[in-house]
Amino acid sequence: MHTDPSPRSRVPRMLRPLLRRDYRLLFVTLLCALTTDGMWLVSVVWQVIDMGGSATSVSLVSGAASIGLLVSTLAGGVLADRVSQQRILFVLELLKVAVIGGIGALIVADAITVPILMAGSLALGLVSGFYFPAYSALVPRLVPAAELLAVNGYESAVRPAAAMAVGPAVAAWIIAVADPGAALLVAGGICLFAALWVVRIRVPEADDADDAESGSPLRDLWEGIGYVRRTPWLLATLLFASLMVLVTVGPIDVLLPFAIKDQAHGAASEHSMILAAYGFGGVAGALFMAARRMPRRYLTVMMGIWGVASLPMLVFGLAESVWPMVVAGFVLGVLFEAPVVIWGTLLQRRVPRRLLGRVSSLDFFVSLVFMPLSFAVAGPVSQAIGLTATFALAALIPIPLAVVAILAARMPQDELEHPLREDDEDAGDDDGDGTVEPGSDARADAARDAPVSPTVNAPPGERTVG
Repeated sequence: MHTDPSPRSRVPRMLRPLLRRDYRLLFVTLLCALTTDGMWLVSVVWQVIDMGGSATSVSLVSGAASIGLLVSTLAGGVLADRVSQQRILFVLELLKVAVIGGIGALIVADAITVPILMAGSLALGLVSGFYFPAYSALVPRLVPAAELLAVNGYESAVRPAAAMAVGPAVAAWIIAVADPGAALLVAGGICLFAALWVVRIRVPEADDADDAESGSPLRDLWEGIGYVRRTPWLLATLLFASLMVLVTVGPIDVLLPFAIKDQAHGAASEHSMILAAYGFGGVAGALFMAARRMPRRYLTVMMGIWGVASLPMLVFGLAESVWPMVVAGFVLGVLFEAPVVIWGTLLQRRVPRRLLGRVSSLDFFVSLVFMPLSFAVAGPVSQAIGLTATFALAALIPIPLAVVAILAARMPQDELEHPLREDDEDAGDDDGDGTVEPGSDARADAARDAPVSPTVNAPPGERTVG
């Protein structure tokens, strides 16, 4: 059951979840986590520079976080399905207080070294790998299915804003008046504030994970992998996403600066303009999707947009001035981020709750695993066939990949057989006494093995969705 202060009818759809006390508390902790991530990123870079470190030292410190993230993501998904997600988030915030605050104190005491910074980055990477599966699994316990699209929309919008704008800006201001150590001490204090807010969340008793399953963690992980393998729309989307990351991330991160310099005769300031345009586009796409109802053809719409999302990259390979690249960056952000809102909502509505942490971690892992390879091959490929041809391949390859995924998983048939109906959304509204039933059958919704949306039947046992 979900508590809600009501009334809600005059509140815009996108903002309705924020009227729910417990989700509002959780959302504040997410903002704190993202802000402190951005503060850490800026603070450690400038601390390494202040110590006289090289670009290699910065890479080592930053790379340690990526290693920790990859190592812990799958384990984080298993833990999120076995232990109270609220408890996980509380412990993780306390660990961040110790790591970030401890590193800040060492900097102030002039007792810091690059290896210690690497160890801190590794620890925070491990924390992030446990954090996001637990957070993703907790959201649908606090918000009815009707409002998950809105939740994923504005969360997708605030993630880059908090992590890439607010956090770095706060850290830069503190560093300007003090030093990186002071910035990290403030970040540690924010983590402590987040921990205090986490404990105030009231997780519905029927949905709490204290009745965690006993058994082998490896068996639980394999159960999550098996569920993905048996679920065509889920498997096809993850495979498509991994290949899309492989062909697009490297060209954007590695080759775009060279296109700016060699074709448009730009520099770092022009690069930042294009990245900012991408960020604003992502915010616009996420908010646009959050303000709308779930499309009836939700799988086809999601995969169709992602299939053509890379087309603006053609401009990166052809443009001879910066402004077309800025426009392309904005459109790229819109098309990349809008389907993410649908995707996050599908995971929370169609995946059984007892598996949601594991499936979310697999999604996160797939998004990360091919990034290093994409970075590694982008340069050699561009040297072999040229920048323009490389960007053209990155722009065009996702289209047939999306078509194959849609047809192979029979997505048009699947989405009709498993509708996310409008009457489910209406059922999530307040009934007048502060009690909200997120679906047409409250008992089905309370069952741990049920998907979040009772109208969508996840495969029991060995059956396959669709």
